Amino acid sequence: MIEKHILIEDIDPLLLYGVNNANMQMLKALYPKLRIVARGNVIHVMGDELEMCAFEETTEKLQKHILKYNSLTEEELLQITRGEGSEREGVEGVIVYSVTGRPICARTTNQQKLVKAYQENDLVFAVGPAGSGKTYTSIALAVRALKNKEIRRIILSRPAVEAGEKLGFLPGDMKEKIDPYLQPLYDALEDMIPTQKLREMMEQNIIQIAPLAFMRGRTLSDAVVILDEAQNTTSAQLKMFLTRMGMNTKMIVTGDTTQVDLPHSVRSGLIEALRILKDVKGVGFTELTKKDIVRHKLVTRIVEAYESQQKIQQKEDESIDKN
Repeated sequence: MIEKHILIEDIDPLLLYGVNNANMQMLKALYPKLRIVARGNVIHVMGDELEMCAFEETTEKLQKHILKYNSLTEEELLQITRGEGSEREGVEGVIVYSVTGRPICARTTNQQKLVKAYQENDLVFAVGPAGSGKTYTSIALAVRALKNKEIRRIILSRPAVEAGEKLGFLPGDMKEKIDPYLQPLYDALEDMIPTQKLREMMEQNIIQIAPLAFMRGRTLSDAVVILDEAQNTTSAQLKMFLTRMGMNTKMIVTGDTTQVDLPHSVRSGLIEALRILKDVKGVGFTELTKKDIVRHKLVTRIVEAYESQQKIQQKEDESIDKN
């Protein structure tokens, strides 16, 4: 009789154990020659050596399945235990699976172009209107790279530029003041990584979310680094960010050139970078449009209405300048 401790590292142990330990109860029934006790992220196993080896192999397969799909059904557990495999019939072009097991894919042609640009380049610019999926798709690509162990960390950043609000008037310390600006990034991550596991990854700095100002002086290696809302960076800020790139790093810069919140006298770093870097080898560009908007159908209409008003305003401004 031998004893082993199996450490659960890459997944939330609760997904493996099941609701009310239902999965563990099933495993105990399938391996009657073993005494199995799960505590925290460690499974203590004692018993027959041959059955122990089979149980270890099954546990490893179950963890890989959960890492990929973020869920485990009783049927899938039985299939894996019997050695029948558990690949779900699928949806083509899945990037990752959500915490509910929903496949997350590039849903439009331009989102697919973004995925292709990411695969072919180390630096990608994704520009498009609100709701076009540029940030969500980018974070999905980063989560996939982390799960596949292609990188060691994900770094997400945004410039803390106010859209009609003043940072100083918000309550709390600096972190609490900045967090509202970073909430869209938290929302996307929470959709793809179980809450407990996400908390652990952030505590261990495997996933880092920080305002752009915190990037200065760093070299970012073995990472996918995403800069969101880049239209609100200055030229100096964006240059600083792009030159943080280290070895085995991919960067994705997202933004909407029609929603610049900088003072009128300050030029957008994103708009300038799109012009300066357009012919640089290794830099990819993807332009998303209102046709890529996958939010509520009203979002598309709102974007169109604002575009129409912007064109009218531009004509009025041109007319005033001529006079």
